[in-house]
Amino acid sequence: MKIYELLNYGRNVLGAAGIPDAETDAFLLLSEVSGMTRSDLFLHGTELADPDMKAKYEHLIARRAERIPLQHITGKAYFMGMEFISDERTLIPRPDTETLVEAVLEKASAEGTLLDLCTGSGCIAVSLAKLGAFDQVTASDISEEALAAARENAVLNGCPEIRFVQGDLFDAFTDERFDVITANPPYIRDAVIRELMPEVRDHDPYIALSGGTDGLVFYRRLAAEAGAYLAPGGRIFLEIGYDQAENVGKLFAEAGFADIRILKDLGGNPRVIMCRRNQ
Repeated sequence: MKIYELLNYGRNVLGAAGIPDAETDAFLLLSEVSGMTRSDLFLHGTELADPDMKAKYEHLIARRAERIPLQHITGKAYFMGMEFISDERTLIPRPDTETLVEAVLEKASAEGTLLDLCTGSGCIAVSLAKLGAFDQVTASDISEEALAAARENAVLNGCPEIRFVQGDLFDAFTDERFDVITANPPYIRDAVIRELMPEVRDHDPYIALSGGTDGLVFYRRLAAEAGAYLAPGGRIFLEIGYDQAENVGKLFAEAGFADIRILKDLGGNPRVIMCRRNQ
């Protein structure tokens, strides 16, 4: 079998399995086993595929056809131009969340302390430790498995100085105050989770998805509790669902936060709420 024929095989198998972007995934898995770029494929596609490479590719294609996420098959995901270990311990870092990181880098003070709650893979904390100029970055999660993944990602990206703390939101903190708080909390309504794509529904940790019956459980807690852990004038940046801006904004307004703003992602959907603790 020639290399381009092997790629066609992968595309057809994934297409028949209902993979949304079968062509892209088929190529990325070919690249994973061969190291080939698209230019390499153009130049060498008519060459015979190495039998060992063919076997490995067919194995990966079979796994992807079972709706195992591409990032779990390759073991890596990319976020803010950095590589992150990706497996079933955490949510897969997604491009929409880059909106939050970019907002912090643009809107928050270049100095001070930052707390990233529900850190998961650590993609927010690691990105801000790497790209920002904070004096200290602390990352917290209720899941020890998630924290283990986040620690690995911090080391992978040269940020071993990040402090990791296990706890349920603010439970692990007493009298500490932070200049910036970030979080991508669970916000999917429980009834919606079973309707999600198999890659998400069956492979992302349920605890990282479930926001309760209305998706707002964690936002209520954050609005009620965050003010006590922010320094005067400190800011909070939260990822939100595309249809949650009004409700989440109301929660923080009622809790006394000021300068409430909603930021949109590249798709034009409301994605981040940012606000400030009153002095």
